[in-house]
Amino acid sequence: MMNDNTNHRVLIQFAHPALQNSRVNRRLISGVESMAGVTFNDLYERYPTLYIDVEREQELLTQHDIVILHHPFYWYSTPAILKEWQDLVLQHGWAYGRQGRALEGKFLFNVISTGGPRQAYTTEGRNHFTLRQLLAPLEQTATLCRMHYLAPFAVHGTHLMPAEQIELYTRDYHHLLQALVEGRVDLDRAAEVERLNDHLAQLIQDDHVR
Repeated sequence: MMNDNTNHRVLIQFAHPALQNSRVNRRLISGVESMAGVTFNDLYERYPTLYIDVEREQELLTQHDIVILHHPFYWYSTPAILKEWQDLVLQHGWAYGRQGRALEGKFLFNVISTGGPRQAYTTEGRNHFTLRQLLAPLEQTATLCRMHYLAPFAVHGTHLMPAEQIELYTRDYHHLLQALVEGRVDLDRAAEVERLNDHLAQLIQDDHVR
């Protein structure tokens, strides 16, 4: 499962119901639509009535190797449209079940923003669980679909984050996307860590950014 220097196609399933209010996410996604090997799929923009084109979404999934669920962390879960997407698109017999092997071998992870600080997402913090623990339902969803689940790329403390720090997160996110496309990420190790963005220098081959 390690990096093999083979180019990968990356699909970003983006879901933010109030993007106009999010300084951080607007900056994180800026420019990703023009990145080679990356497909940016804004679910709320494409499906404003939540009527999801299942056939289109399944085709997108089959065309890509790595799937990113990029969203704010709403009530310890995803925004509503991503739950609707899971319910309709990840069908029995297609995504899971004895005959459901359409996603087998692909990779899934979350890019998440939280208003609360990082220390809130610890066993000692006010949320009582780590972010990785709170994402267990999505990790198990990936497992059920025979996918490989990677650690999240997490941006904490967005409400008070200064512009300079937003730029650092944006740089790291775009750097990670490029490395994923180019097959330069140690995917075995990326599945084991708590947060991808804590370990980019170790995860990305020939990484001289840090």
